[in-house]
Amino acid sequence: MTSLGETIGAIRPVEPGPMAEARAHQDRLTKPSGSLGVLEDVAVRLAGIAGTCPPPLPVPAALAIFAADHGVHAQGVSPWPQEVTAQMVANFTAGGAVANVFAAEVGASVTVVDVGVAADLPPAPRLLARKVAYGTADLSQGPAMTEEQATAALTAGIEVARDLVDAGGRCLVTGDMGIANTTASAALICAFTGRPAAEVTGRGTGVDDATYEHKIEIVRRGLRANGITEAGAVPGGPGEALRVLAAVGGLEHAAIAGFVLGAAAARVPVILDGVIAGAAALVAGALAPDAVGYCLAGHRSAEPGHTAALAHLGLDPLVDLRLRLGEGTGGLLAHPLISAAARVMHEVATFDSAGVADKGE
Repeated sequence: MTSLGETIGAIRPVEPGPMAEARAHQDRLTKPSGSLGVLEDVAVRLAGIAGTCPPPLPVPAALAIFAADHGVHAQGVSPWPQEVTAQMVANFTAGGAVANVFAAEVGASVTVVDVGVAADLPPAPRLLARKVAYGTADLSQGPAMTEEQATAALTAGIEVARDLVDAGGRCLVTGDMGIANTTASAALICAFTGRPAAEVTGRGTGVDDATYEHKIEIVRRGLRANGITEAGAVPGGPGEALRVLAAVGGLEHAAIAGFVLGAAAARVPVILDGVIAGAAALVAGALAPDAVGYCLAGHRSAEPGHTAALAHLGLDPLVDLRLRLGEGTGGLLAHPLISAAARVMHEVATFDSAGVADKGE
């Protein structure tokens, strides 16, 4: 078993030397300097992650969908029954979800991880049993998890990342499934960014106006119940980050945070999906700030909290399609762009090699 402390200790900053080399190489390619926009920044980030220029192609990709349930569902924050979490896990393992289709399109493997589903799941292909608990407690009444449970879920995510990299994955993609998990996400984003609940709480899978206002109040109630000041960011330090994660997070948030940490320790890029991944990345960044350097924001979710999380992390989303599905769908759609950014570094000719005059000649 790989411990949380060992993993955090293995994370190093992305390397500035290869990043500078990648930036200089971009300027020698047969195109106007900066003409590939954000894709040039992606290529530079990949070089820093790998510690070499040009960076290796981030293929194959491996998607991990972490599934868990939430006690706060009892507060009526979602129109969907909690049983849908387990039902969607079965859909993932059967290959029938949108994430499966997108993964097939981009050639990514799919692994589903039961880290906290509130049901006993039968064995299935592509399903890993890493259950820490049968869902969380109700965060609006007190801590959603114990710190021991949060640590166990973090460790599960670390180990899934390690195993996928050992199996040949060269780019990890975060996925999630959990009815009511946007409520926990909003609470985490409030806690780590200092933004107010009304600003970062969204409609999730779709709620009416009355339920939406109720959902915002439940997020506020959860923060108060756990001694977290609304509109006041969590003080720094891994200990407080773990406390807040346990207080208002979900088991899948913890596992995704561990997944990010595991990717960073292995020096492999990890593509973040939507608001659940954004909330989890805030936790990972609070536990190990250098881990954020290994993250790429696949897309911008329609959930307002996702924009707040990405701004706090300093990450720019690659696509903005108003997605709000989760599952890893936005991260998967971004993967071909990231692969193309890396391939440019390997295959596009330089001005010298192509015999093309640079603008200064």
